[in-house]
Amino acid sequence: MSEENNGRYGVDEIQVLEGLEAVRRRPGMYIGSTSARGLHHLVYEVVDNSIDEAMAGYCSRIEVTIHPDNSVSVIDNGRGIPVDIHPKTGLPAVETVLTILHAGGKFGGGGYKVSGGLHGVGVSVVNALSERLEVEVRREGSVYRQSFEKGAAVTSLEVVGSTELTGTKVTFKPDTTIFEETVFSLETLIQRLRELSFLNRGVKISLIDERNGQSVEFQHDGGIKDFIGHINRNKTPVHNRVIYFIGEKDDIQVEVAIQYTDTYVENIFSYVNNINTIDGGTHEAGFKTAITRIGNYYATKYNFLKNGTTNLSGEDIREGITAVISVKVPEPQFEGQTKTKLGNSEVRGVVDSVVMEGMGTFLEENPSVGKRIIEKSIISSRAREAARKARELTRRKSVLESSTLPGKLADCSEKDPSVSELYLVEGDSAGGSAKQGRDRKFQAILPLRGKILNVEKARMDKILGNEEIRSLITALGTGIGDEFDITRARYHKLIIMTDADVDGAHIRTLLLTFFYRHMKNLIESGYVYIAQPPLYKIKKGKTERYAYNDRDLEEILSGIGRTGISMQRYKGLGEMNATQLWETTMDPEARTILQVNLEDAVEADSIFSTLMGDKVEPRKNFITENARYVKNLDV
Repeated sequence: MSEENNGRYGVDEIQVLEGLEAVRRRPGMYIGSTSARGLHHLVYEVVDNSIDEAMAGYCSRIEVTIHPDNSVSVIDNGRGIPVDIHPKTGLPAVETVLTILHAGGKFGGGGYKVSGGLHGVGVSVVNALSERLEVEVRREGSVYRQSFEKGAAVTSLEVVGSTELTGTKVTFKPDTTIFEETVFSLETLIQRLRELSFLNRGVKISLIDERNGQSVEFQHDGGIKDFIGHINRNKTPVHNRVIYFIGEKDDIQVEVAIQYTDTYVENIFSYVNNINTIDGGTHEAGFKTAITRIGNYYATKYNFLKNGTTNLSGEDIREGITAVISVKVPEPQFEGQTKTKLGNSEVRGVVDSVVMEGMGTFLEENPSVGKRIIEKSIISSRAREAARKARELTRRKSVLESSTLPGKLADCSEKDPSVSELYLVEGDSAGGSAKQGRDRKFQAILPLRGKILNVEKARMDKILGNEEIRSLITALGTGIGDEFDITRARYHKLIIMTDADVDGAHIRTLLLTFFYRHMKNLIESGYVYIAQPPLYKIKKGKTERYAYNDRDLEEILSGIGRTGISMQRYKGLGEMNATQLWETTMDPEARTILQVNLEDAVEADSIFSTLMGDKVEPRKNFITENARYVKNLDV
């Protein structure tokens, strides 16, 4: 508050941000962030417009090109954005769409029956956040072109040629003054475009990277059935034929594909108008209700539930399931800004009805598959009861703090979880150094003896029977499975600290597998980190420096010279004393820790299945393909 206005809060203090100026001032409100994630979101917004044309039945080809200067072009063979003068704005419709928020064909009027970009800000936001954008429309026999800079038109819409084709081409270059990162990742785009090709059966989507000459093409005539095959490619199915059905009611289309595997976890991937609803919603709720009901009906009808066995739980019936649920909803209502949870109450009943009918028909026509699914569910039910008893052990609030359990949790004095950290440390030796070197106020230490159980190959009863995992669950305080509650987390930073060798990498992967499969919300909430201990200690005279990788080492050596130095290569955390461990790996002012993010649930599932599953060949291929990316390897 300035002295000049004497505390006055009047009309002069109200700022009005015209047009797209608001987007440039607060880009995070529209695309989530200005990091790499927000950068790639720009491509998704443009591609989504082409996908909307495909869902409406007017587009069969989409081509995305990354140019050498990291600009991107998206071309489709849809109808082309309208070019007539818009009656309300007095501007061509294409210019209106590109320069005015909430303008488009997705707010009624019959432009689109369903659409992924229902917020209506997509392409105008891309325009606002681009140094330059050029749109080319092929429509009604002519080729139209218009150019923009930072959201503002710099040319008028003009006819530049004639054509018999239809479609739209958008080329844009992200604004380097807005984005922290402006280099597009080919792999990130591949994952999203592959996903869209599965969800839009028959549409051909191409990605060309002119920076290195690479190109890929996706077209899946099997749609989400092919998607299931892709997800389960490194798993052993319980039945080879993918269960598939589609239905429509009250203008809501429901498409479902299911395959059970011999794993012990459920994988349900749900989409609304091609948007991945990672937090579920009413469509997932309807699916789960129907699967539970039809499973119990089938088990009872054919007398699988014997000897007084009660009804199977939904968790039992979903054990090992891989399911893709894709619904098309004319007016979806999402909970929250990020559109990750569907809220339409009417969708639940529609999905429930379609799944009951589709799954019921399949089980009646394929009794041998039904028998295998129910038998697996019954075994799961028995294991669940054993797990219930084992889970009781994790509820003992003080068991880990007992002085009779050496080498377990050394807690911090801070009670506020938001500023508390838990280091998961490999081995008692490093655990001892960490306990001595830590800041006891906010840093807790839990040493882990050896390698924890590989949860990819274990049911919950076996998982909860593992002492190290029970210790970990109790220390975290969140519970597990149906009882998991992230609001009870005792620490908001879980830092995995292992040796920089093969065993350390294996322990780290085992822990990440456990978190991903049974406490995924910890990763999604940004609570999981990986410590980065140094590999080298370089000493010259009284000067000591630490190198965290070979590049660091070369920079240090070039700066201090190579004569008169002594150098130590750390084989493990246990070789560092408490002071060194604090200075290099635990001091918040000096350390480097990597946050574990979940960018792509499908790809994450695939990687954990490959690395930790039963099949050897996919793991061998993964290691062979990725060996060139390894920076440090102890043999």
